[in-house]
Amino acid sequence: MKTKFQIKETVVTIISEKEFIGVAKEAILSHRRKLERFIAQDPFFAVTFEPYQKKQNDPEIVKRMIDAGAKVGIGPMSAVAGTISQLAVEEMRDAGATHAIVDNGGDIALINDRPVLVGVYAGKIKDFALKIEPQKSILGICTSSGKIGPSISFGNADSVTVISQNTSLADSAATALGNIVTDKNTINRAIDSYKQVDGVNGVLIICEDHIATWGRLPDIVRARVNYDLITRP
Repeated sequence: MKTKFQIKETVVTIISEKEFIGVAKEAILSHRRKLERFIAQDPFFAVTFEPYQKKQNDPEIVKRMIDAGAKVGIGPMSAVAGTISQLAVEEMRDAGATHAIVDNGGDIALINDRPVLVGVYAGKIKDFALKIEPQKSILGICTSSGKIGPSISFGNADSVTVISQNTSLADSAATALGNIVTDKNTINRAIDSYKQVDGVNGVLIICEDHIATWGRLPDIVRARVNYDLITRP
């Protein structure tokens, strides 16, 4: 079953068996409320571009966002979408789901008991996807863009996709890499800057008519991608 769900700025696509859709929605609502209460007490958390100091009694969503941003040297809100996706899939998995996908504006967490194609929206280079083979552990696939979508980026990449078992980290790392890629000549510098980050499995960068990869990526395959329906970063 595939459904779209929106709560304020969070717009997600959820794919799973019907009985787990409600689990995902409740998880998203619960963790968003905790994050909103935290931001109401400390609005600086929502606007800083710098790493933020974690406290022991912070909500789990806040702790994960802080850790992810700090690992790549940027603010915690860089991880908000990926963290929500990961927390939702974790609760679906704990409820018994073996096939669960949460796509939060291009920041995806999933477990899958069958092959899945994840299309990448990337300007001039089109109609390809990452083929995700069945796996029991949660995988994060997060994409940032300097040209598409409402998220803040200081770069100009068509897309920067990061693969990690930690979806929060994948989200922050995609943002951090995207900030560096201002044109095709800065792609290698971006990869060199972050390829030693522990927990990042692989990177796929597309800028203009150039594509670069690093690390362990799923197979890249040709696929017909419906760009009218795609959830964009």
